[in-house]
Amino acid sequence: MDGRNVSTTTYFIIMGVSGQPSFQLFLFLLILLIYLITLGGNVTIFLLVCLDHHLHTPMYFFLANLSILDISCSTITLHKILTSFISGDNTVSVPKCLVQIFAFLSLTCDELLILAAMSYDRYVAICKPLHYPLVMNSKLCVLLASLCWVCGFIEGIPTFMGIFKLSYYESNKMDHFFCDIVPLLKLSYSDTSFLQLYILTVGVVVCGFTPFALTFISYIFIIITILSIRSISGRRKAFYTCSSHLTVVICLYSSLFFQYLRPTSSINLGSSKYFSLFNVAVVPMLNPLIYSLKNKDVKAAIRRRMTFAEVSINNQGHNRNSITLKIIT
Repeated sequence: MDGRNVSTTTYFIIMGVSGQPSFQLFLFLLILLIYLITLGGNVTIFLLVCLDHHLHTPMYFFLANLSILDISCSTITLHKILTSFISGDNTVSVPKCLVQIFAFLSLTCDELLILAAMSYDRYVAICKPLHYPLVMNSKLCVLLASLCWVCGFIEGIPTFMGIFKLSYYESNKMDHFFCDIVPLLKLSYSDTSFLQLYILTVGVVVCGFTPFALTFISYIFIIITILSIRSISGRRKAFYTCSSHLTVVICLYSSLFFQYLRPTSSINLGSSKYFSLFNVAVVPMLNPLIYSLKNKDVKAAIRRRMTFAEVSINNQGHNRNSITLKIIT
């Protein structure tokens, strides 16, 4: 203790992305638009995978899981910006803040693990195409997805227990747009050196480096296999099957690297907020766009659903006309 005044903190004031009042309306509309696109795109992908039997394959099964994670992560992180602008209340209680941190960390770990599982699926599809139906069966897919979800939430428990024991400065203003672990550690009066060391070692290695290594190794074998294909069209087709996934992986890992893979003391919260906004808003919005714009199967499924809807509407109109004619006659 160094004599600074410390009192029990019961709530935090979320400062938001920008402190300029003139910028708030534009920022609210922009984030609302991004969130609606994220919600609409990921819900569309999820429903297509569920309804279209052509998409009942391992890759799209994992893509549906990724869509759920994107929706969940965007909702728990962006809702405070949207609700506080409407209600004017930018406070959050300490328990809710800690739960939000736990949920965000767990969902991020889940997403990295799901992407690693998708990279293994692409490895089997490209490197072991003849064994693909046998290896990537429905039981293995469900098992991998279940392990990803469970492991992600288990990995968030030690960090949650660590931040639960922290005490905080009298100033409860959090310079962020949602409850994140980095600004929380900067507010803490307690000695956070052990928790920071844990996050940079165990947290990064288990939650970050392990799925990254699995994804990286899978793509090493994928690239070797693609380069061994003699025909240019064959190489292009093989690369096309994993290009969407690779794009998503690069976007997510790049934002996480600049946001978290540094000591807490050296992180500038001003710039970190923009990396965080890209991570929780832009990346989930891009995921369904990348898969829908670059994937022929998804575009074909959308056309089939639209055709089915048009036929249904026409049939309903025809039935109504038939009933009307019968009543008249």
